[in-house]
Parts: sequence; C-alpha cells; structure tokens
Amino acid sequence: MTEKEGAKKHHQKEAKEEAGEDKIKAGDIVIVEFEGWIQDSNELFDTTSEALAKEKDIFNDKMTYGAQPLIVGKGRIFPGLDESILKAEVGKEYEVVIPPEKAAGPRDAKLVELHPMREFLKQEIEPRVGLEVTVKNKPAIITAVTAGRVRVDFNNRLAGRTLKYKYKIIEKPSKPVEIAKLLLRMAYGTADGFDIEHHGKNYNIKLSDTCKYDQRWMLAKYRYVSDLREIAGAETISFVEEYAKPEKKEEGKEEKVSKETEEEPKSEKAPEELSEEDRKSA
Repeated sequence: MTEKEGAKKHHQKEAKEEAGEDKIKAGDIVIVEFEGWIQDSNELFDTTSEALAKEKDIFNDKMTYGAQPLIVGKGRIFPGLDESILKAEVGKEYEVVIPPEKAAGPRDAKLVELHPMREFLKQEIEPRVGLEVTVKNKPAIITAVTAGRVRVDFNNRLAGRTLKYKYKIIEKPSKPVEIAKLLLRMAYGTADGFDIEHHGKNYNIKLSDTCKYDQRWMLAKYRYVSDLREIAGAETISFVEEYAKPEKKEEGKEEKVSKETEEEPKSEKAPEELSEEDRKSA
C-alpha cells in the first residue's frame, strides 16, 4: 500500500467514524427546529419559530422559542415523528406526513359530553366554541353551545388529524454535562443557576438558589433523576444544597465628639422665670 493509498484509507475511516457519531439512535437527545401543521386545514399548531408563531397568531409569551431538545426513540414524541428523526441526519431539512394512528391517535366519541350551561356560569365562565376549559379536573375544548347546554370534547385536539412536520436537526450533543443540563431544562424548564459535575457514571448537581424554595422542583427532581439514569446512564446522583451565611456589613466608625469642644447650648429663660440674681446680673 502506497503512502497516498494509506492516507486515503485513513480519511475514509475518519469520515465513517464521524458519520457513526452523527447517526441518531434511540435514547439520543437532539436539538431541533420544527413546525407542526394540521394537514387538511394547513393550520399551524406548534413551532420553535417566534416570528412564525406571531405571523400565524399562535404566539404564547409563556413559551421559550428557538431550537428545542427532544429525546428520540423513547416514546416522548409522536411515533411517526420519532421514526422519521431516527432516520434523519444532522443539518438536513425534512418534511414528514404523519397519519392519526402515528400521531395523537383516533378520536373517541365517548370523550364528547354535554354539560348544563349553569355549570360554567357558576364558575363565571362564558362558554364559547374553541374555549379550553377544565371539567372534572380534565382539560377539554368547547365544540358547541346551544340553549342551556354546552358540548365539550375531552379528546386531544389533534386526535383524528393527519399532521405534517417540517424539521431540521441542529445538533446532537454528546458531552455528559451538556446532556445533563438539557435533561434538567426539559424536566424543570431551566438549567440556569445549577452547577453540574460529572465523574464517570456519577453526577453531582449543585442546586440553584431559586429552586430551593420552588415547589415545582420537588416534582421535577424525580423526573430528572429518572431521565439521568435512563438517558445518561447515571448510577449515583447527588444534589447539593448550599446555604452561605450572609456577610455582615462593616459598621462605620462613629465620630467621637470631644466633650471639651462640645458645648451645650444655653437655654434662654422667659422673664417670669428669672430669679432675683438673674435680674441683677441682667
């Protein structure tokens, strides 16, 4: 084998290894930009683009826009989208049409109910078609309002619909700490203020000051631990709560006023308060 042939074979091997690293497999986290559309009505229902959300009037100021982390191959997203991403490559744009059985599933007629109008009026809710409500602690959408009755649908609003996704995988993170931060962001909503250290299969997480007093963290923590074990292969996970004693401010030194230089002001007496001696000296 010549030197030129050896160099070519080496480059081919490196390219193959890089391709293997970029290949998406079940359990991977990928950073994705996407648009979700209802196929028959061409209605946008989800997107990572703030500009597009505003254009299509679905902007939500409580959402964080921009490329989002997704766990693939673990049943976290629609099966049809899962299957497509597992075949995708980083950096390429894709479009996939997903039938109802591989999206939100078929509609169930048993999940459509009629309720008296007074139930909503008691809660000071004015029923109207399209309004999202909570009935018997379950989310639902009002689909019809008639005299004295309201029809509510407990089906997922995408149930029975064929969906179309346009997406692009921006990145497939591989560093353990980066993956741990993304899992934290997915479980709790943010990783700001947390400090994560990784040693083999052990993870030490120093909590942010904010989460120590946040009830949502108690629920998010268990999901986070489960994801660290399943996705990152963690064995030992330690959480550190640190409460530093606040530093005392140095009190300024008080200026001492010499009694010798300090004179008490003489109080003037009214004429009726003058003694005989005072009158003589006046």
